[in-house]
Amino acid sequence: MNRLERLTAILTQLQSKRCIKAQDIADRFGISLRTVYRDMKALEESGVPITAEAGIGYTLVEGYRLPPLMFTKEEALSFLVVEKIYEKITGKGMNQDFQSAMMKIKAVMKHADKSTLEDVSTHIEIMEGFSPSHASDKQIGLQPIIYSLASKKRLIIEYITFLKEERSRRKIEPVGIYYAFDRWYLIAWCGLRKAYRTFRVDRIQQIEQTDEEYPNRHPTLKTYLNQLQKEETLIQVVIHVSKQIAKYLKSQKFNHGFVMEKEMDHHIEMTFMTSSLEGILRWLIIFADDIKIIEPKPLKELMLNTLESMIKNMKE
Repeated sequence: MNRLERLTAILTQLQSKRCIKAQDIADRFGISLRTVYRDMKALEESGVPITAEAGIGYTLVEGYRLPPLMFTKEEALSFLVVEKIYEKITGKGMNQDFQSAMMKIKAVMKHADKSTLEDVSTHIEIMEGFSPSHASDKQIGLQPIIYSLASKKRLIIEYITFLKEERSRRKIEPVGIYYAFDRWYLIAWCGLRKAYRTFRVDRIQQIEQTDEEYPNRHPTLKTYLNQLQKEETLIQVVIHVSKQIAKYLKSQKFNHGFVMEKEMDHHIEMTFMTSSLEGILRWLIIFADDIKIIEPKPLKELMLNTLESMIKNMKE
């Protein structure tokens, strides 16, 4: 950021609060207090009415306003992600207020950036159950992925697979990102596998942007996910397993659609996505005395009926 850009950003910061301390400005831009003092003096000399009070901070004179500032493409893309998240975590009334604010933001954007925003919007999805506590996990690839979706330029990633913990280097063409099961996921055309692949974003170790543009040949994220769902209807299964028994499930859990696990106070919560309740039931029944099925309800009923049949057969 050059000095002109920093002075403009400081002006925007001054308009956002009644009073701002010099140290807050220094911390935000990574500059010294002496540089802050020089910047403030430069703004005053340019005619900006700033008042300063020792021990309190800087304030813009009441009534002074800058004309609307244009947002950069990068800033606009960050607004888009926030908008997607906000739709899932707020009530209808608050969401309408936020959408109204977003319309005002988009109104001052350049036409080209508006088109980019509309296009990228079709490649980002937030599924139900968004959890801010997990969303803050390490996500080194999220920002460059969004920029790649906007610019249609290939990425090179170093990725560690979930099952075998193998590291591989791949050139990809992003299709979209979505949030589900407490994690961000990336759908992309993988040059290594010559097919669409799903990558967990927090398992991307390195990411490089290239100048190689890729053709707009891929479906929207929603279209891809809908097609995937038609091809194979998956059912979410959630179970609680005692910590003593959980280790015995590790060797085969990936064969039954294992997605994630969460350590609780007295047990382990495991989540699976399966296309066959009957199939996962036959496996879980081995551990029936040490697990609790949380969802879905049909699996609970299937387990009870199967156990009753087993007891009946043993008595005969």
